[in-house]
Amino acid sequence: MVATVQRSPHDISVQQLPLPMATDAMGTPPAMSSHERLGFELGWDYAHHGLTPPVEQLFRQSPLQQGWQLGRATFGGRTLRTHRHTQLWLSLRLHAWQRGRQFETLLVTPNYLQQLDTTHCPINRLPLNDLALDPQQRSVDRVRNDGGYAAGNLAVISRAANAAKADRSWQQAWAMAQSLRQGPMTLAGGVDAAAWERMALMSSYVSEVPHDLAAQLPMLVLPPNRLRLFNPIQALQALVTRQLATPGWSQRLTRLEALLSDEARADFARFVMALVPRVLPSQSLSDPMAIRWALEDAWRDPLLQKRWTRFAQRLTPQQAEHLVQRAAHKRLSTVRVQSHGAAATDGWALERQGYRDAA
Repeated sequence: MVATVQRSPHDISVQQLPLPMATDAMGTPPAMSSHERLGFELGWDYAHHGLTPPVEQLFRQSPLQQGWQLGRATFGGRTLRTHRHTQLWLSLRLHAWQRGRQFETLLVTPNYLQQLDTTHCPINRLPLNDLALDPQQRSVDRVRNDGGYAAGNLAVISRAANAAKADRSWQQAWAMAQSLRQGPMTLAGGVDAAAWERMALMSSYVSEVPHDLAAQLPMLVLPPNRLRLFNPIQALQALVTRQLATPGWSQRLTRLEALLSDEARADFARFVMALVPRVLPSQSLSDPMAIRWALEDAWRDPLLQKRWTRFAQRLTPQQAEHLVQRAAHKRLSTVRVQSHGAAATDGWALERQGYRDAA
């Protein structure tokens, strides 16, 4: 199972018009490689939104420049409204095109990118901004580095956290965190041990982690919006943790417990008894981000983690998946949960390490 956690989206509509085929002086469509065609389409979309591509792309032989010029001639002043997330969408596509990275244009849209937005970096917990080259500048991270810019593999984090993470796997990030905890160094790439742990766990959500190991991982960072959770036990862990963020959690947890087998029910009750006292103080908080951090920090308690692991290892991946689906069906989840099945990584280009086909 791959579950996506998502909030309600805001609407930013982008009207897509069919692209004309570029022609040479004789009116014959020239042969275009896949790379050239993508650049041409990108230039066309820049023109459609009344925006100018970076000047270094506007040389005569550039397919992006060709698409932009033809788009300007086609649209004139009849351009679409431009939003911050439209500009981000175009710049991300340009970044991916220049580096040969896969970009899933069907699903990764300005509207989709808006749904990823957040006020604070989930890694270092500092406020984000839009200042160019600032360490806290918003940055779209490919959470799984061997995947492309695809729906379910993207999260907004700070520029500094993105640079520190680089191409590390979740295991490498976790090892860095444990090394920093042992000292004498306390920072690596400007990031402390707690932030490296959150970085590792976020990456683990989109990685195939053996069930017994995934059951032992704390949820020190809640999954960002629209991230696809590969491991059913972590999807269940997120569903349960989020219960305490909104009123009515006691009734929902009781109904969730009723879905369990007799053998698992006692262990789940013990886990809840360890969880609730550690997050009850968050009930007095009004800031959603402060509540989120309180829920995450509760997972640093050894007893809580021990009781969760005991309960989680009683379940098989299939049982955990079924429980998440039943809970969502009964509306026991505080956020929308969507199951993707075998199509979870369509558009990720995992077979090419996140790069697009060179053809």
